[in-house]
Amino acid sequence: MSDQEQLNDLANRVSRSCVAVIDTVVQRGGFKGEELTTIGQLRDQAVQVINLAENVQGDGEEQE
Repeated sequence: MSDQEQLNDLANRVSRSCVAVIDTVVQRGGFKGEELTTIGQLRDQAVQVINLAENVQGDGEEQE
């Protein structure tokens, strides 16, 4: 596995974990109202990374 593939895989796993942690803490009421914009942006960014990683993975599979 190339370094780029390892980076893509790690970014995907970290982003998925980030989304899971944010969703869990939100369900438990762990953020203050003024923090929600920043937390929401972080979650959106993590979802973007997940989507990009899946697109890259899908493109790689099509080329094989």
